[in-house]
Amino acid sequence: MHASEWKIGPESVRMLELGHPWIIADNYTKRWPTGQAGQLVELADGQGNFLATALLDPQDRIVARVLSRKRMRLDRAWLTKRLQAALELRRSHADLGDTTAYRLVNAEGDGLPGLTVDRYGDYLMVQVYCAGWRPYLKLVTQALGDLLAPRGIYEKSRPQKTRELEAVSDTKSYGRLLAGTAAPQRLEVRENGLLFLVSLEQGLNTGLFLDQRKNRRDLMSRVAGKRVLNLFAYTGAFSVAAAAAGAVQVTSVDASPGYTEWARANFGLNRLNPKRHEFIVGDCHQVLADLGGRGCRYDVVLMDPPSFSTTAKSRFTTRGGTSDLVAAALPLVSANGLLIASSNHQKVDTAEYLKELRRGALQAGNDLRVISLAGQPEDFPYPVSFPEGRYLKYALCVKGG
Repeated sequence: MHASEWKIGPESVRMLELGHPWIIADNYTKRWPTGQAGQLVELADGQGNFLATALLDPQDRIVARVLSRKRMRLDRAWLTKRLQAALELRRSHADLGDTTAYRLVNAEGDGLPGLTVDRYGDYLMVQVYCAGWRPYLKLVTQALGDLLAPRGIYEKSRPQKTRELEAVSDTKSYGRLLAGTAAPQRLEVRENGLLFLVSLEQGLNTGLFLDQRKNRRDLMSRVAGKRVLNLFAYTGAFSVAAAAAGAVQVTSVDASPGYTEWARANFGLNRLNPKRHEFIVGDCHQVLADLGGRGCRYDVVLMDPPSFSTTAKSRFTTRGGTSDLVAAALPLVSANGLLIASSNHQKVDTAEYLKELRRGALQAGNDLRVISLAGQPEDFPYPVSFPEGRYLKYALCVKGG
């Protein structure tokens, strides 16, 4: 396999020189030889000069992911070195006291594009976001086993077309055990000293979004004695954090009865009486209208909608959806209260997101001031050369009097 065969165009060369790890399919990559997903290829410029070693994924829009700027082999030694560097970053820089659930490998952010590894207590969860990693799954599993000796290692597969998940039920098993012993159906993990149940086998997600850990801790410092409304509550992690930190009442709203039960279980696990709090199953827009009609007011309203909705009934998109939601929620926020808006939509950048919030505030005729703009925690690093890696936006806004 000669580098001269895997030439990339001037645009890709430029992106590579800027440190971007993706090669996007274009007219140049169409001339490449037929290759297999997982093949290592040596990328070259128009003159045939070696540029980088990349992992091939011919069927994907991202046809190759850069693993190194040097010639290399994807073997145990190389992989172990990358994994050790990822572990070291967390040991040195992440505040994980009283936390057993966090990200160990954040794909591009740890020099392993297309691969993530999360820790859930004594178990690890591997996810591959490109077919190129499939042939190396065993290698990844062995290297992780050697380094961390987990009780079990799972893989959660992501359906290719996430958009088609409308009809998917959350009891479907997407997780499979790759090594070790099986985890309980509901596994207990700790985050910021609180307990949460996760599912490593069923559903698309595990029941706890690890990238909001620091934001949940921040919320805990702001809610004592307050009334909190949590929209798109999912399994209630933000609600548990608020109730544990002394919120007088937490109202959790989600379209899924299953997730709402799970949220109640998470309350019970932390010795918080779910009966003291309110759980509403329903479409968030409809519920906001109902609560508003009843004259309900909250000191803190939090919204962290999915970037796409998995239920056919409540389609939600970040673009356009956010401003309508903000406009609908603002009347329920007490004067000088907090509206917390979050989005994990990769394609909407911070500036665009703030425009959505502005649109919503203008629609509602309210003053809205940002007092803090946060993102993902230290275990979700991203290279400065990879803006796509900075996806999480968490805006704390104060509603004017």
